[in-house]
Amino acid sequence: QVQLVDSGGGLVQPGGSLTLSCAASGSIVSMYSMGWYRQVPGKQRELVAAVTGGGNTNYADSVKGRFTISRDNAKNMVYLQMNSLKPEDTAVYYCNADIRTHWGTGNYWGQGTQVTVSS
Repeated sequence: QVQLVDSGGGLVQPGGSLTLSCAASGSIVSMYSMGWYRQVPGKQRELVAAVTGGGNTNYADSVKGRFTISRDNAKNMVYLQMNSLKPEDTAVYYCNADIRTHWGTGNYWGQGTQVTVSS
């Protein structure tokens, strides 16, 4: 019914930048809160940034001032601009969204995209 596809990850040097993208497709009526999470092996998945349907944002303290989340409702997309990347930002990043379809509202995950920050 609904699919989220993450992209944009890769290898970047400390201090560099990356932009992650997430495209939602399927029988979408409307999209509510959207966010990015990240996970490293052996640790729980953590919220990095989120944006509500009204455009309000919140960020993990560790990324405030460096990361920016944005959304394009017309294209059913959400983005994460990541600047001043640090080695501790290395993780698999997952897109997440609350989406309403003709059959109800559900929470959906992307497949994840690897971000590696290393010299």
